[in-house]
Amino acid sequence: MTALRIDDPAQRENLAAFVARAVRLDAQVPVRMRVRDGGGVVEAWATTPFEVLATRAVRAELTPSDVTVSGNELLAALTVVRSDEVDPGPARDLLWRAELPPQGSWPVVDDVPVSVVSDLTERGLTVAKENAGPMGNPPASLLEQPVLTVSNGQVDLKVPMRCLFALAGMGFTGQPEEHSDDVVRVRANDSWLRIDARFGAVVRRRHALLPLVF
Repeated sequence: MTALRIDDPAQRENLAAFVARAVRLDAQVPVRMRVRDGGGVVEAWATTPFEVLATRAVRAELTPSDVTVSGNELLAALTVVRSDEVDPGPARDLLWRAELPPQGSWPVVDDVPVSVVSDLTERGLTVAKENAGPMGNPPASLLEQPVLTVSNGQVDLKVPMRCLFALAGMGFTGQPEEHSDDVVRVRANDSWLRIDARFGAVVRRRHALLPLVF
């Protein structure tokens, strides 16, 4: 039996908000949960239509330690059941097909003001609307277009538009006018790019880091 225990109501609300946003983007989305190394923290993962993973970590206990469930069933459990321990629904591990990054450190590349990210996202949305395909989807060339370059003096990292769309679609930066002083933190390892914002993070596989060319 799958069991999720969250003692802190605020942590429960955080997870419910994350799942609600994921379901809003994809009504059939599976949510994978796994216990972070060391225990006491559960990472929730969801796919997005932008081929970028979204994640949020909360203080919780989970049995088993790595399981995929229906986003709709998990959301119902979190919002309807008032007990600290809920049943998020039966395991649906076969629904999860995405690769997850290994647990471990994520070196910081740079911090970017939320205002800059919001401005780039708005420009991208305008272009997407003007060039939407038959199904209303933005062109793949726009999604893959690098729109932000960050550096920590040792590596040069390009962030594609799809990552900013995923941040906005999941509501991770909040309302820009309410969090104008916030920053998003761009991290990377040899294989993955991660962007952490106030309410969650997005993650995407990438090529190996390249040295700066002077």
